[in-house]
Amino acid sequence: MLTDVHLKHTEELYTTPIVQQTALWSEVKHRLGSETLAVQFSAEQGDLFEGRGTGRFGSDLLVVVHQINAQECIAYVPYGPELEPDEPFQGLFLEELSECLRSFLPLSCILIRYDLCWESYWARDPEYFDAQGHFTGEPAAGSCEIRFNFSTVNGNFRKTLYNFLPAHTFYLDLRPEPEQMLRNMKPKTRYNIGLAGRKGVTVRSSGWEDMNIWYRLYTETAGRNHIRLHEQRHFEALLSARDALSDNAGRAELLIAEHQGVPLAAMFLTLTGNRGSYLFGASSGTGRNLMAPYALQWEAILRSRKCGCTEYDMFGTAPAPDPSHPLYGLYKFKAGFGGSLYHSMGCWDYPLQEEAYQAFRMSELCAGGFHQ
Repeated sequence: MLTDVHLKHTEELYTTPIVQQTALWSEVKHRLGSETLAVQFSAEQGDLFEGRGTGRFGSDLLVVVHQINAQECIAYVPYGPELEPDEPFQGLFLEELSECLRSFLPLSCILIRYDLCWESYWARDPEYFDAQGHFTGEPAAGSCEIRFNFSTVNGNFRKTLYNFLPAHTFYLDLRPEPEQMLRNMKPKTRYNIGLAGRKGVTVRSSGWEDMNIWYRLYTETAGRNHIRLHEQRHFEALLSARDALSDNAGRAELLIAEHQGVPLAAMFLTLTGNRGSYLFGASSGTGRNLMAPYALQWEAILRSRKCGCTEYDMFGTAPAPDPSHPLYGLYKFKAGFGGSLYHSMGCWDYPLQEEAYQAFRMSELCAGGFHQ
């Protein structure tokens, strides 16, 4: 199925809309102390897609190697591989890819973790939607594994206890004119964007000089919403990686929404391939009546469109409008912009050392998930 599998320089990674599979992301992770690998491979179309005929094509993926203790590491593939075969071939393809990757990884690597951006099988099945058309979620992990491993030789893939990257997001089509995009939004969202403008909220592009503003807003937001706080170096790595590479590797910018010089909201926007992505966001608890986050998102959408992007990733939401879900507030906010809700397969593990993998899985259960 796969041929010509080899390593290449991470700066040679193909252009992709998935920021986590770019040379930019590789440089970010390198600056945070992780090893990264770029793996090139070729495949026959007929082995991966039904009715495609013959012909070979090339693809690649980014692998991040994380040291989890003094003796062991794991290989993590964030939102990769981008190549998404038809469902009957997915398990077998990923199994063969995993065995090929094994030879490039340290002997101390105990598993390969794929954070798959492939569309969930169950998101295409009406049985998993309620009467209002809302996704009710996937079946139990055991049922998921049976279906995913159906075409594999060894049946070795395991559904992880937690997803690291968001498994649900809204994608906004940027091809219509801005006036039409506004009409496609929910009335409250459209009104709040206009209100922010009438109140004098402005949005500007910034960088290193305002890192303290960003981190203050981010710290406040993390505390308010009880979410895990990343150290400031994570965001500094994004800006320094951007400065070190060409725009072809991926672009990133810090946007700040203000009112009369007072910062009210901020976000990191990335531009990769044909996609703009809302990567990180934060807002102040004061001045909320000024609707700065709405102005910020609208500006990011317009900037993405101006740069030639055809879609915008809102990056992370609840799978449905469930008030009990911790991301329900994000769902209400992001759904208002008129995008389409997308459900991905989430995280899957391919153990390389079974005993060590089981110990790692137990440690994850106790710690509440894997953290980079």
